Amino acid sequence: MMGGRAAEEFERRLARAAELRAAGTSGGSKSEDPAAQGMLDELNEKRRKISHAARADYLIRDAMARGEFENLKYAGKPIPGLGEGHDPDWWVKGLIQRENLTGLGPKAILLRTEDAELDDRLDTHYSEKQVREILEDFNARVIDARRQLQGGPPVVTKTRDVELEVRRWQERRAAAASSAPTETEPDPKRPWWRRIWSGPW
Repeated sequence: MMGGRAAEEFERRLARAAELRAAGTSGGSKSEDPAAQGMLDELNEKRRKISHAARADYLIRDAMARGEFENLKYAGKPIPGLGEGHDPDWWVKGLIQRENLTGLGPKAILLRTEDAELDDRLDTHYSEKQVREILEDFNARVIDARRQLQGGPPVVTKTRDVELEVRRWQERRAAAASSAPTETEPDPKRPWWRRIWSGPW
C-alpha cells in the first residue's frame, strides 16, 4: 500500500499522463513531463503483456464479486436447446416461440400446422360452399409450396380430397346435431312482483 504522499504523487502523475495522452491524440506536443510519459509507457507495456484470457478472467471475477451473475434467468436450470444439433434458424424459431407469433415461418411448417387444425376450422362453418372454398384454397397452397425454389424444409403435407372431406364434414355435423340436447320449454319466470313478495325461493 502506498502512503498518502506517494498516492497523491501517483494520482498527479496519472492525471498528467492522461493530459499528455489527450494532447498526443489531438496533435499537441509529445511530452512535457518525461516522468509522466514514462509512467504512461510503462502502463501501456503492462497492458500489452496481459493476455486476453487473463483479462477476461479478471473481468468475470470482478463481475462475480459485484454480484452481476446473481438472479440470472436460467440459474440452476438447463439452458434450452443446448444439447440439440446446430440449427442455423435457431434465433428465428426462438423469436417466434417467445413472442407467440403466428403466420411466420417456412411454408412447409405452416402448412403442416394448418393441416392439423383444418378439421376444427371446417367445423366452424355452416355452408358446404365455404367448406369447399377452404379446401380448394388449402390444396392450391400445398401444390404451390411443393414448387418452391427458395429451399427450406420439404413439404410433406398432402392435399385433401374435397369430396371426401365434405362428406366427413357433413357426418361430423350430423353427429354433433344428434348428440346435442333437445331444447325443452323454459320454466316460466315468475313476475317481478311475485319474486319480491315471496322471496327468491
